This record gives sequence, structure tokens and C-alpha cells, in this order.
Amino acid sequence: MAEIDKNSLKTASVDSDHIKLKDKYISAIGRRKTSTAQVRLYKNGQGAITVNGFKADQYFKDGELLTIAGQPLKLSGLVKDINLSIMVSGGGKKCQAEAIRHGIARTLVLINPELKPSLKVKGWVKRDARKKERKKPGLKKARRAPQWAKR
Repeated sequence: MAEIDKNSLKTASVDSDHIKLKDKYISAIGRRKTSTAQVRLYKNGQGAITVNGFKADQYFKDGELLTIAGQPLKLSGLVKDINLSIMVSGGGKKCQAEAIRHGIARTLVLINPELKPSLKVKGWVKRDARKKERKKPGLKKARRAPQWAKR
């Protein structure tokens, strides 16, 4: 897997107060488990990424989660050309990062359909439908049955 430069995804140098986010945008929704991310992509940007009102590197303190969320941007080469405003809710931080990755991939396909084959090979365009299985009556967990006693 290609190594992603963490410094290219950090938005510390760009102040979110001075970023113009009033133009037209392209939006898509990304999902993973119980996480949902609403991604708004603004063209002609400086590479600023805001997640729930915070800069991306402040919201995802772990660098690995930031790289997961920014993988489609790195693959397409549009890291510094667009601004992203993301509202994410539900699940844990890792699922939120993967939901953001799904939403960003969808917006990039809407901008440039030629990116779809390269994003599809990585598996970022299709929603990952795996969820936690529900507990069934008579069982301890989803599939774990009580210990069987012979007598």
C-alpha cells in the first residue's frame, strides 16, 4: 500500500475562519457500520478539511485515522485543490474515518467519473455492508449458545 504523507493532509496552516465555504458544493453521504458522514466538496479550494467544525488533524488526533480518511484525495491528486466540509456522526473514530473515506470517494466520482475505476479497485466506492449481528433469544450473544450439559 502506498505511504501517504501526513503533512499533505494536515490543515494547520490554513485557518478555517478565513476559508470561503459559501460557494456551490458537491455533496455525498458515506457510511460504515453505524457511522454516517455528510461530505461537502468545494472546488477551487486550498486543501482545507473540516470535520464537525474542527480541522481534520484536530478531530483525528491519531495520524492513521487521518490517512484513512484522506486516501481518496491522495490517490486522485486533489489534496490541495479542494476544500472539504464534513459532518460525521455515530460509531467510533475508525468507523467515522472509513465513512468519510467512502463519502469523499463518492464526491470525487461525481466530479470526475474517470476516477471511478481506480477508486473501485481499492474498494472505496462501494459501501461496506458489514454490521454487528443482533443478539438472538435463547443465546448469550449473536451466535454463542449456552454451554451444553449432558446431564
